[in-house]
Amino acid sequence: MSIARLGRILRIARRYRLRELLRGDLVDDAAGKGERLRLALEELGPVFVKFGQALSTRPDLLPPAIATELARLQDRVPPIDGAVARDAIERALGRSIDAVYAEFEDAPIASASIAQVHGARLREADGSAGMAVVVKVLRPGMREAIARDVGLMYLIARWVQRLHPEGERLRPVAVVAEFERVLFDELDLMREGANCAQLRRNWLGSELIYHPMVVWEATRPEVLTQERVFGTSIRDLDALRAAGVDFKVLSERGVEIFFKQVFRDNFFHADMHPGNIIVDSTDPAAPGYLAVDFGIVGSLTPDDQRYLAENFLAFFNQDYRRVAELHVNSGWIPADTRVEDFESAIRTVCEPIFGKPIKDISFGFFLLRLFQIARRFQYEVQPQLVLLQKTLLQVEGLGRQLDPDLDLWKTAKPIMEDWMRDRLSPARLSGALRRQAPLVIEALPRLAERMLVEAEKPDARGTAARLALLERRMADGQRRTRLTVIGATLVGVAVATGWMRAQGLAVPGEAATVALSALAGLWCWWRAR
Repeated sequence: MSIARLGRILRIARRYRLRELLRGDLVDDAAGKGERLRLALEELGPVFVKFGQALSTRPDLLPPAIATELARLQDRVPPIDGAVARDAIERALGRSIDAVYAEFEDAPIASASIAQVHGARLREADGSAGMAVVVKVLRPGMREAIARDVGLMYLIARWVQRLHPEGERLRPVAVVAEFERVLFDELDLMREGANCAQLRRNWLGSELIYHPMVVWEATRPEVLTQERVFGTSIRDLDALRAAGVDFKVLSERGVEIFFKQVFRDNFFHADMHPGNIIVDSTDPAAPGYLAVDFGIVGSLTPDDQRYLAENFLAFFNQDYRRVAELHVNSGWIPADTRVEDFESAIRTVCEPIFGKPIKDISFGFFLLRLFQIARRFQYEVQPQLVLLQKTLLQVEGLGRQLDPDLDLWKTAKPIMEDWMRDRLSPARLSGALRRQAPLVIEALPRLAERMLVEAEKPDARGTAARLALLERRMADGQRRTRLTVIGATLVGVAVATGWMRAQGLAVPGEAATVALSALAGLWCWWRAR
């Protein structure tokens, strides 16, 4: 531990009167406290700035005024010298810059707290300049600096957990642990390259978005080389207007990309601030996106995907009882929570929202308010959902900036319904059961081996009797397995069909056929007993 660094942290905390934050009265004069906290974090340097940016996406931990103030945090780190960047790249690749790149720009295209990006061109086999690329390189000494500051963050978090009135609920040590995991993931540029490659594979050939190719031969944990994409920054709205870009199409496509990444692919870009969004305006009537910076991505468990989709559908159907039940059933709030109380709290917050036209209803605001309500009911933080909520707010804010009349529900609802229809389709359920059946069948040899061991034990009935018994048991086990798989398939199909019809989704088949399927499945289960 660096005593000098800790001393500096304490001096800055004293100067900005951060001790007040430990008293628990965060809401009282929250804006003033938020500003002091932001200024202190900026003075403490890039690692603390990134921690504050992460906290700004945690409405379950901070009042809105403080979270809003922390969202203003900016990296203020001068770029490293071009010669230093060259040296770092050469050490990582084990080759000279000139051997890998025919051209290399010493002045960085972009610079942030952890890494900076340079323009370059690959060197072809004949020595000529090849594909235009960008080269991202970690700042020298970042791993050591981050490890030092994160260690001090753990010390501060333990103090907060002991001294803050809500220390146990806020779980600051766990918050720091999650931040540490995300930060060290960002330090591995091979991981970022793999994220880009996965997104490229998911969207290859799409007109909506293009992901650059990774040059693996010139990529290491400290250096990432990717195809360079050329377009117009989403920040330059005047240039996009001058090019005749259709903002309505652009905003709707952004929403479509996000929801398909979440529900279709279960792999979404989770750092969609304006600096990471480039527009391809080659066809102004059908503009697309060019993706960059893949250090932060998110994914959900299948259960979280389903609960999230059902929450959105229930919310827009104003079925607050269902929203409350989903939170309890998912384990996001304690199992002993009275559903009626939680339902009432949700209704109190959500009803005013529905006084607006649906185009003015914010998905991000809905999630934000939902987290704030759940906070009163000991909501257990779900880091993957917080990441999703942050990204949704970014996508929604950008979409409404492009098109104030953007109706997210119009774009998102069909995607979620298609996903739920596919997830609960008879073919999908049958496929899942077919995948599980081999696991059950694989267990049979182990069962037979145990039975053989038993059969070899001396017994009055003799070996022949035991072997006969073994044969009968194996045959009976196979029969039960077949009947169980068939029964589960039939009942699953019936339940899924009934559920989809209850949700208003169109599914083929008569009601009598579905009922017969359910009865046949139950009979198979009964026979397997």
